[in-house]
Formats: sequence, structure tokens, C-alpha cells
Amino acid sequence: MGKNKLQKFDDLKSFSHVFQYPFARLQVEKSFPLKGLWNRQFFGNDNPIILELGCGRGEYTVGLAKFFPEKNFIGVDVKGARMWTGAKESLELGMKNVAFLRTDIELIANFFDKGEVSEIWLTFPDPQMKKVNKRLTGTRFISLYNQILADNGVIHLKTDSNFMFTYTKEMIRANRFPLAVCTDDLYHSGVTDKILSIQTYYEQQWLDRGLNIKYIQFICEPREKLIEPDIEIEPDAYRSYNRRR
Repeated sequence: MGKNKLQKFDDLKSFSHVFQYPFARLQVEKSFPLKGLWNRQFFGNDNPIILELGCGRGEYTVGLAKFFPEKNFIGVDVKGARMWTGAKESLELGMKNVAFLRTDIELIANFFDKGEVSEIWLTFPDPQMKKVNKRLTGTRFISLYNQILADNGVIHLKTDSNFMFTYTKEMIRANRFPLAVCTDDLYHSGVTDKILSIQTYYEQQWLDRGLNIKYIQFICEPREKLIEPDIEIEPDAYRSYNRRR
């Protein structure tokens, strides 16, 4: 492990707005002290909480927090060295509506109560073309999101992957979720919402390659039983950039 990465890990330990809870720590401590108490004990307000799952460098977490100081944003990722970038920037800017949580997304229900989260952003997740149970818009994860989302909670997906885009559309259709926005070419769609102009490190790489950016926004209503779409989808014809950077 490089010296720079070790320094970042040391920094994260000292950041008061970064919480590091891998599975092993949860096993020992049994519970997360801010579950159900994020607004009261950390943010000190009653503003809506928005998550960015798989936040990487935290560009969206910090960017959204700048646009909306009246909302609270939490970036979630398992890779601390990547998260350091957004955590450092938000600390230096003195932002009070930003936090970061280092953990596996599969564990997310351990950190938030039902109704504690208003929206979820999924920004360029790995499409997991061969592993549906690891797909962040798959029914396994939608079930997890429903454990923490408020009624009429919103999910945003921004992706370069036609596979992920097509799969998510079919999942929404199969489960009859209300669809608010759906476009396979965001920057030529006429959608003018300024929050969609935030571009992550990887998004700029894909745009430079001439790839269209897809965007979906839907309401994640509770369902007694989620239906996995039964459809064959053509795999992406290109290799994505390494998301572990």
C-alpha cells in the first residue's frame, strides 16, 4: 500500500464527518449510534437526507450539497482512498450538510431507520452484467432501499451503461414504479435541471469517448413482492474504466 493511500486513511480517521463501519466493526458493536438520529445528533436540523451510494470520490455528494444547503447529503462507499477527495474538500469548505459513510452498500439498512432517507443517487455503478444480485438497481437492492426510504422516496440513476439503463427500465416496468424522467442521452434531452450538470471523474472520461449519458428518476414505492425482470439484454460493447481508482 502506497504512502499516499496510508496518509488518506489516517486523514479519514480524524475527519469528524466520516464514519467508518465495515462489517467486522458492526459485528463487534452490534449497532450504529446514529441510526434514526442523523438529523438530531449529527446535522442538527430536520432537513431531508439524500444518499449517494457508491460515491467514489464524492463529486456528486459535495456538488449536490453546494447546490442545496437546505438538504443533507451522505456519500457511501467501501473505498476510503477514493472517498478522501470529497471528504477533504467538504471539510476545507466548512460544509455542515455533508457526511461520508465507509461501508458496504449491502449493509445500508444498519445505518438508517425506515423513512430516514428521502432520495438515493446511484452515479455510474458497475452494471454487474453477470451478477444480478450485485446490481444496484436489482430487486435485492431495491428491497434494501425500501427499508430506509421515506414514502415516495426517489431513486436517481446516472450511467454510461446501456445494459444498466435497459435493465433498470425493465425493473421499473415490471414493478410498476412511477417513472419521472428517463432519457438515453441526457445532455441532448432538453432536461435542464442543474443538478444533472455535475460530472464525476469517470463521467468526463466517458463523454470524452463519445458515449451518451443515461438518466432515470423513479419513485420507489413499497411492494409486497418485487419482480425481477425476465429479459435478455445485450451486453455493453465496450469496457468501462476501472471504477476502483
